[in-house]
Amino acid sequence: MDQRDVVIVGGGPAGAALATRLARRGHDVVVLERSPEPRWRACGVFSSPASVAALRRLGLEEPQLRTLTRAIPAMRVETPDGTRFRLTYGDDGSLQTPAVGFDRPAVDGALLELARGAGATIHTATTVLGVRDGRVALRGPAGDAEIETRLIVGADGIRSTVARCFRVRRRTRLGDRVGLTFHVSDPHPDDSRDARMILFEDGYVGLAPVPGGRVNVGIVLGGAWAVRLRTDGAERTIAAVLAAIPPAADDPIDWQSAERCDPIEGAAPIGHRVARRTGPGWLLVGDAAGFLDPFTGEGLHRALVSARLAAVAVDRHLHGDPDGLPAYDRAMSARFRAKDAVSLLVQGFLGQPVLFEFAARRLAARADVRETMGLVMGDLVPASQALDPRFVTALLRP
Repeated sequence: MDQRDVVIVGGGPAGAALATRLARRGHDVVVLERSPEPRWRACGVFSSPASVAALRRLGLEEPQLRTLTRAIPAMRVETPDGTRFRLTYGDDGSLQTPAVGFDRPAVDGALLELARGAGATIHTATTVLGVRDGRVALRGPAGDAEIETRLIVGADGIRSTVARCFRVRRRTRLGDRVGLTFHVSDPHPDDSRDARMILFEDGYVGLAPVPGGRVNVGIVLGGAWAVRLRTDGAERTIAAVLAAIPPAADDPIDWQSAERCDPIEGAAPIGHRVARRTGPGWLLVGDAAGFLDPFTGEGLHRALVSARLAAVAVDRHLHGDPDGLPAYDRAMSARFRAKDAVSLLVQGFLGQPVLFEFAARRLAARADVRETMGLVMGDLVPASQALDPRFVTALLRP
């Protein structure tokens, strides 16, 4: 039986980043990735400068980062009543690294290569069948096998096999929502323009320019759309959402006839919650450790932060520190407790359109409040700033 220090289930950003950090510390690490090669899947592509900085610290070089990203001046939020406000994530035009749209399959591939270069073993086209008692059962190109390991890491997303096997998966507090995503061709791929977040009844659609002459479309639908999705199907539902996108002077795409570049990818439910992130002999990172809200999520940055915190904890654990893994759970709670509270608060406003419109109009009119909200949503300042009574008063006062 193969024996390893650490088996990481999932080769997305969190798993690959953790493998890189642990291999650099001298640990024997293997990554088990289900896909034969990085491919497009339902995931976020828009991110603040925080994610680019984290990728740079991990070891991706500037020329490579330029091919993986497309600069985006701001995210423009648009309400059904016509209110508009721009979140610039701290960029007044002077930042070397503004917000970006990512080519996510290319990012995943680059991070796996980084892990391989650090000394981690990468097995692709490999499905994990189950985990228990320090053993991982898998099915790969060569057939079925088992790996014995000192630590199992779940980096396998919102439907984590590892979280399920250790019985820590829980229903999200926000109810079941469906995510649908794909790319369309961009007729002006060299133009710099805002991403758009367009709200409608019980849902929203995000439009983010990405490398390769494409625009990513991410649609999130609440429970009110469930019957329509069942009766009309994803294709007709998407067509209805795209047809309702209002025209904008800086958006050159005709959304009723946009050319789709790839098949629709879906995720349902989007939210994912766990009772805890660690236990005897196992640990969860990235979306497997909990995913709350794509509207304010910064999922890629959260994945990279979780990998950084987990690397320290796993190293302590492998060197015999009994508090290594519990310390990771505490560190994650301390890092993201306030951000999760902000996300729940924003979702509460989204669930009450009158309240969201009230807040949107004040964000549109109050530059300092809007700037703080953008920094919080982009993980560029502590999220506790948005929970400060002085900020709430500045946002909601008449």
